[in-house]
Amino acid sequence: MIHRLNQPDYDRWANQIKRTGGCRQPIHLRGKVEHYDQATGHLLHRYSTTQEPNGVLRVPCKTRRASRCPACAEVYRADTYQLVRAGLVGGKGVPETVSSHPCLFITLTAPSFGAVHVRREKNGKVLPCHARRDAQPCPHGIVRSCTERHSADHPRLGEPLCPDCYDYDGSVLFNAISPELWRRFTLALRRRFAKLNGLTVKALREHVSIAFAKVAEYQRRGIVHFHAVIRLDGPDGPHSPPPAWATTDALTQAVQHAAAVVTAEVKPLNRAFRWGTQLDVRPITMNGDLTEQAVAAYIAKYATKAAECVGTLDRRIQPLDNLGALPIREHARHLIAACMRLGEHPDLAELRLTHWAHMLGFRGHFSTKSRHYSTTLGELRTAREEHMRAQEITTGRLPLFDEDAVLVVAHWAYAGQGLSAGEQLLAAAITGQQTPHLGGPDDR
Repeated sequence: MIHRLNQPDYDRWANQIKRTGGCRQPIHLRGKVEHYDQATGHLLHRYSTTQEPNGVLRVPCKTRRASRCPACAEVYRADTYQLVRAGLVGGKGVPETVSSHPCLFITLTAPSFGAVHVRREKNGKVLPCHARRDAQPCPHGIVRSCTERHSADHPRLGEPLCPDCYDYDGSVLFNAISPELWRRFTLALRRRFAKLNGLTVKALREHVSIAFAKVAEYQRRGIVHFHAVIRLDGPDGPHSPPPAWATTDALTQAVQHAAAVVTAEVKPLNRAFRWGTQLDVRPITMNGDLTEQAVAAYIAKYATKAAECVGTLDRRIQPLDNLGALPIREHARHLIAACMRLGEHPDLAELRLTHWAHMLGFRGHFSTKSRHYSTTLGELRTAREEHMRAQEITTGRLPLFDEDAVLVVAHWAYAGQGLSAGEQLLAAAITGQQTPHLGGPDDR
């Protein structure tokens, strides 16, 4: 840290750090960009990294994982918030009239694969975990009861009462099949909504379109469940209102029916999976308890998280890794072992369980949306880049060119990634972020 502070180009390095937003693992690029007049071939402007600190340009890593880079994850979270909120109240190319369209916030949960330690509350009072007056021991001799009132951060939350009774195979298979279960849910939802209104699915498209945005969240037991916004539009998407008969009540009935009937099968093992019985369906209002801001913030919060809350790693685990030596939670270790074991099954190759063992079998994208729900992350990033470019032109850092008359020639090469421990401390101080945890060898 002292070495970096004493460098003559420290100010330029600090400026790069500010432009990355305090990224903890910035990408190092080496190269140049040249602007030529297409008519004359005259060189108009040249940028080279030779004058930069260490001869490299540092750009943000743009990861969505808060465990890897909180700064870049915060940008991703904010973009997801804007994307979800635009589909509820308008903006970012979506008309404000969309706020009057029927809209639901739903939560689809996973079924039980065995009793786990939980935190229960009622009227603000914490209840016993699994209080059973006449509890009998399981086949492995463990009494299926727990009278402890767990705190919110208790380390046993999500762990099975009896690990030998817990269905670890079913847990990871559900994670792997859940994207297909969601796809079938959306199809069943449209079919049921059409039937409730006396239409075929094809005829329904001429009157109503159903848009959604969803995010996956890991429960402490290591299983994903989905939070989703589902909205009714007219045939032209958010720019057209749905007909009067397309109501919130009808959409609620369709959601409840679809969640109850859809299944997805892992045929090689002859196992079928369905959603859990705990289905939450609530209408989104502009002035009630469940506002568009609350929903957008809730969904965006989980867009930057993965399976770390279960106690696993945020990187891929190789088949030759020693699971017993990894710094992970014991419950997560059993789930990863199940992925590795099932991944060797030749008929389950398409699930890629070994490849996604660190995600406990889940291989879908955490945040997805239908095409016409609202804007896209790409459009939000493009708008931000254009804004930053306009600022650079205004401040004289870039010359003002006629883009149609200029040829841009760029040469870039990857030169590394990341910051040293001392540089991370400086980056946190420069950007006002929380000081990063710089663990020793045991934290790797």
